[in-house]
Amino acid sequence: MPVIVKIMPNNAPSPRRSETSRRKQTVAVLAYDGVNAFELGLAVEVFGMATDWYRVVICSERPGKPLKANNGLKVVVDEGLRTLSRADTIIVPGSLDIMDSPPPLLLDALRRAHKRGTRVASICAGAFILAAAGLLDGRRATAHWAHTETLARRYPLTQVDANVLYVEDGNVMSSAGRAAGLDLCLHIVRRDFGAEIANRIAQRLVIAPHRDGGQAQFIPQPVRKAEGDVLASVFVWAQRHLDRDLTIANLASQAGMSRRTFIRRFEDATGMSPGEWVVQARVAKARELLEGTRLPVESVATETGFGSADTMRHHFRARLGTSPALYRAAFRAPLRRSSIGR
Repeated sequence: MPVIVKIMPNNAPSPRRSETSRRKQTVAVLAYDGVNAFELGLAVEVFGMATDWYRVVICSERPGKPLKANNGLKVVVDEGLRTLSRADTIIVPGSLDIMDSPPPLLLDALRRAHKRGTRVASICAGAFILAAAGLLDGRRATAHWAHTETLARRYPLTQVDANVLYVEDGNVMSSAGRAAGLDLCLHIVRRDFGAEIANRIAQRLVIAPHRDGGQAQFIPQPVRKAEGDVLASVFVWAQRHLDRDLTIANLASQAGMSRRTFIRRFEDATGMSPGEWVVQARVAKARELLEGTRLPVESVATETGFGSADTMRHHFRARLGTSPALYRAAFRAPLRRSSIGR
């Protein structure tokens, strides 16, 4: 039997209010059938921690009636869509069913609220709801990296950026997948009431108050192979010898092709130039070493053929939006239990 939860704002003591008296801002968090329970909860948690600064309300098209969240959890809320007209900020969590058409009444309520100047922010696939309402037309936006191509294809007037954790375009905001909603919510707090308050909330949540980089560092980028093709052996050889000078001439020689033929065949097989493929393979290998070894960054750069830590940092910044050191700090695998304390 599914659990029914009545969502209420967090009433825990908030960080201490500053001496300057401020009006509480109303944050309305949308709930609907299929809503992602985690994203709904994180928005309520972040703004609910700052009760001296925010009044959090959860609203839906069917107040008082159970809504089924993505994980089977049933949610009951008290407020209806009229609450959106009184909100300073509206948070739209995402849904697993990105192809579903949002309720027309919900879209109309979002349009009216936005027209009167309300700030609207989506988490993950919530961007599809904002796009369906026309609020992303001509604006930059993001969503979970697995959905950005679909978002761009379905809503060509939206300028989709797949490499960031969140986007602020005027009074419309959007975040990347799931936990990036925390980054966006903290960004909103930081804009409204300053870094000190946002940092205190982050401490309470035991999360970083600000993360460098973007979601590009979370996107799996497997090196493409052409199994059974003459190039397959070249791919394998190159991946085993990333520390060598992998020029087009050397790669073409391994394939037994002329330079021109090799480039044409390579681009047909991979969709990219040999040079770009080599850089991506080196970045992928460097990520493995940074995550799974204690090699110094300079040694990782040498083993993967970047030659220097500066060059590797350049490519990490360009492709992942972060540095090797920050990437390692975020993703290095923990020590095995048997080795702790040795």
